[in-house]
Amino acid sequence: MTDLCTERLTLRAIDVDEAERIVARRPGPHDSWAPDFPFDGDVIGATMFLRAIAAHGDQRPFGHYVIARTADGQAIGGIGFKGPPEDGTAEIGYGLAPSGRGSGFAAEAARALVDLAREHGLSRVVADTDRDNVPSQRTLERAGFTRTGADGDLYRWTLAL
Repeated sequence: MTDLCTERLTLRAIDVDEAERIVARRPGPHDSWAPDFPFDGDVIGATMFLRAIAAHGDQRPFGHYVIARTADGQAIGGIGFKGPPEDGTAEIGYGLAPSGRGSGFAAEAARALVDLAREHGLSRVVADTDRDNVPSQRTLERAGFTRTGADGDLYRWTLAL
């Protein structure tokens, strides 16, 4: 699986071993992690990835990716698909460690996954945010998503491809 590269980031598809290291919060000898990586969201994403692998096998390219800054190679977050596409639609989720926030990295990474979905013939990508998570809402707006609804405390977002 080829890394996804953007102007400032490398999105690296994780494997089971790396996911287990993230869940355990113990880097391997070749891992380069920001001091505050992984944060709780990364552990949740890696755990979901491990469950999906156990249930359905390798889902690449619709799996989970570590977000690393190209400038220093450090992992600062994670992004991925919340399962295989269904009816031409894929759902994404993402998160950054505090040291990676505020620089537009999440929107840049989301656009890379949208491009990947488009290359694989999908018709739309969806995401959700907590009603009170305004920074995440701005991230999705910058990535081209439109808010399309709400379900309790979650806002639903869609980007048609």
